[in-house]
Amino acid sequence: MHRRLFPRALAVLALVATAAAAGTTTATAEAPTPAQTRLNATIDAVLADSRLSGAQAGVVVVDTTTGRTLYDRNGTRRLIPASNTKLLTSAAAMELLGPGHRFTTEVSADGPRRAGMLRGDLYLRGGGDPTILAADYDRLAQQIAATGVRVVAGDLVADDTRYDSDRLGPDWTWDDEPYYYAAQVSALTVAPDTDYDAGTVIVHAAPGSRAGAPPKVTMTPENSWLRIDNRAETVADGETSISFEREHGGNTVVVTGRIAVGQAAESDWVTVWEPTGYAADVFRSALRRHGVRVLGRTVLGSATPDTAEPLARHDSMPLADLMVPLLKLSNNGHAEVLTKELGRQLSGSGTWAAGLSAISGYVGDAGVDTGTLRQRDGSGLSRRNLVPPAQFVTLLSAVRAEPWFDTWYAALPVAGNPDRFVGGTLRSRMGGTAAANNVHAKTGSLTGVSALSGYVTDADGRLLAFSIVLNNYLTSSVKGLEDQIALALASYTEKETATVRRTVPAAPESPRVPEGRECSWVKPALC
Repeated sequence: MHRRLFPRALAVLALVATAAAAGTTTATAEAPTPAQTRLNATIDAVLADSRLSGAQAGVVVVDTTTGRTLYDRNGTRRLIPASNTKLLTSAAAMELLGPGHRFTTEVSADGPRRAGMLRGDLYLRGGGDPTILAADYDRLAQQIAATGVRVVAGDLVADDTRYDSDRLGPDWTWDDEPYYYAAQVSALTVAPDTDYDAGTVIVHAAPGSRAGAPPKVTMTPENSWLRIDNRAETVADGETSISFEREHGGNTVVVTGRIAVGQAAESDWVTVWEPTGYAADVFRSALRRHGVRVLGRTVLGSATPDTAEPLARHDSMPLADLMVPLLKLSNNGHAEVLTKELGRQLSGSGTWAAGLSAISGYVGDAGVDTGTLRQRDGSGLSRRNLVPPAQFVTLLSAVRAEPWFDTWYAALPVAGNPDRFVGGTLRSRMGGTAAANNVHAKTGSLTGVSALSGYVTDADGRLLAFSIVLNNYLTSSVKGLEDQIALALASYTEKETATVRRTVPAAPESPRVPEGRECSWVKPALC
């Protein structure tokens, strides 16, 4: 791991930001071209849609090569950006942590070892890895067994002290807490599958052998940290309706509803209360499977002594690879871990406050006017985040000069690409249009909030940076309006002569998103 402090060589970025600002000023003073006038009329018509009646809309479009502003509606207005906040967090992480940054989980022994017995404690130290799986803990246990340890006379100590003990982000609403997009953040955790939703368990309910029998409930990964209260029933026929609810403040999951004989199992992702204990439980079970018995208790939250001897370790994927699930699937937990890791690396404090200060320092150096925005978390789940669309466009323009830009750009969702880890949250949007496999952009959704910010190559081959942030609408979705604007940008050309299309065909309406949920939060399929 390496550290990068803010006083670094950002002269190139400063020049880019200055040029962009100068270009914008010049463009504002220049008379718009006929093509730009048509583009403005098209976007104005989209924003006049009745679904935005009484709402707030901010849209900014800039040619990244010249800095010329092609469109600006309320670009300086502070709006709730939802998951577009991840643009700030991920860019800062790529620069300040570096694309090669990895999270390390270590197991250490504190005490003498003799004849297969460790006469002391075994420490499981978390390094913040949000992608660590039960299989990785199993390999750690295998490494411990390979050292010859068969009995631990002391305790299993789960060390999560790399970050603070604040588990939930500032301003997160209480009713989001059981759902996987608001999982608790810990330096020591478990992800149940390769979507890497750390701090969650997948609960499955399959029908019983006959009507009247309780469904068979299992978990991935298997663990004893969660307790199942199965109140559901198997019925002979009819519609399946199963619910999984974890009670606040505890780890009991209540399963209710009905499932018909012969139906496929129903599954859902459920957050755990206290991920550190969950990780310790999974690891302790893995030790047992590999013939290592721990005679003592499981102790949470104590630091590993400096004198402890390392016995096993697991390194995460590099940050460059982590950008894919973070941005493609809009993984909130990854953004929050990166925020705390930034704080830990740059100031020695694994807290939201320290991490947000680091993010602000980087984006400010990149030309963003941090005095015009407020960032309260890393993911965008907080409704107190406020960012003007123009500042997103400033960042999007500036980061093109970064050596890691191509990796970051490729990690953004790609419109209309059906591959889940390419199209991501845009995989079912704008398909079959000029925007398909063209628009690379970050989505964002909360109830009454929708955003889309990123890049599109226009019909003349220019790379445009854009930000669309819509707030306070009452309809179920306005994503179709975002798509129409993106399509207008993809179709934009200065070369039109005699025949001019003055309107943009309506993009296919995106599937309806349940209230309060981001597109990627609707599992297992992405909308």
